[in-house]
Amino acid sequence: MTSIAKLIRPHLANIKSYEPVDPPELLAQRAGIPEDQIIKLNGNENPFGGSAKASEALATMPLHVYPDPLQRRVRQALSDYTGLDVDRIVVGAGSDELIDLLFRLMIAPGDSIIDFEPTFGMYGFGARIADAETKLVQRDELFEIDVTDAREAVDSTTKIIFVSSPNNPTGNLVSEEQVRSLLELGPLVVVDEAYFEFCDETVVNMIAQHENLVVLRTMSKWAGLAGLRVGYALASPDLVDHIMDIKSPYNVSTAAETALLASLKDADGLLDRVNENVAERDRLFGLLEAIPRVKPWPSGGNFILCEFEPGLKDEVYQGLANRGIFVREFSSDRLRNMFRMSVGTPEQSDAVVAALEDLV
Repeated sequence: MTSIAKLIRPHLANIKSYEPVDPPELLAQRAGIPEDQIIKLNGNENPFGGSAKASEALATMPLHVYPDPLQRRVRQALSDYTGLDVDRIVVGAGSDELIDLLFRLMIAPGDSIIDFEPTFGMYGFGARIADAETKLVQRDELFEIDVTDAREAVDSTTKIIFVSSPNNPTGNLVSEEQVRSLLELGPLVVVDEAYFEFCDETVVNMIAQHENLVVLRTMSKWAGLAGLRVGYALASPDLVDHIMDIKSPYNVSTAAETALLASLKDADGLLDRVNENVAERDRLFGLLEAIPRVKPWPSGGNFILCEFEPGLKDEVYQGLANRGIFVREFSSDRLRNMFRMSVGTPEQSDAVVAALEDLV
């Protein structure tokens, strides 16, 4: 019999996988409490859920008809929302799919990417799948990116530079000046603005002048559609055309398309909820600052990175889990004494702060 191992591409046989978060039912089982009693703050999910208009639209959508492969209605709706022309927009099954499509389009085995560590794990994961090298440029002591180090890391193999803004999980924002400096290096620069609505700072205005700039956005966070997987990229018309050429014909499901359209019609209401979440983030940050031996890092997203004295984080992390409170830890050596918590409801914040005061 043929061994499957002999047919698999060697670099994929023992690949280091992306580290995802577990679903609520499994977390509840581990904590030994009912699912409706856990506090899940490990996925940067929207504590308010999606728009009621999206739920209503989903209840009556046709299930037997394929979605539009050219994404006409959703691209037009996103054009109205972002102010960019339709030919600068392409939609994916989450921004994760768009990251994968950029790798397929740009990266060959032996190529490299620049990644600013610590950051979102999907960029390095995409590189591993593509058999590309990830050149990790370390952020400074405040988790700011170092353009000089990036310049030194770029060589003839470098095709893409990834920058997350606000950076997940540290919360930092990248400046236009920093992005402009990166664009001058030549490779494609992908600025991931998954949390744009929580900070209202963007480099979208630079796209028209820079063909090597891509901005990623998502409906998962601000619009509460994480379960439907829908995101979009903003880029030059030429690059958008190439992505449209290689994507799966029906990559955005009818459900995702329906929910996106309904959510954008309810954008004002959803953005009001975003403002509530930002206000709660700021309140939670102040409460965390008052707890001894805990250092919260400022954030432009819907999450806060918490740093602890050496040796304390694991004990606190497990103590919270035992109480049904789940936050996000990371394998990065830079984050060994830290975990990230999403900003939930005020009641959830109060419960987390009370637990931390007790544990610390």
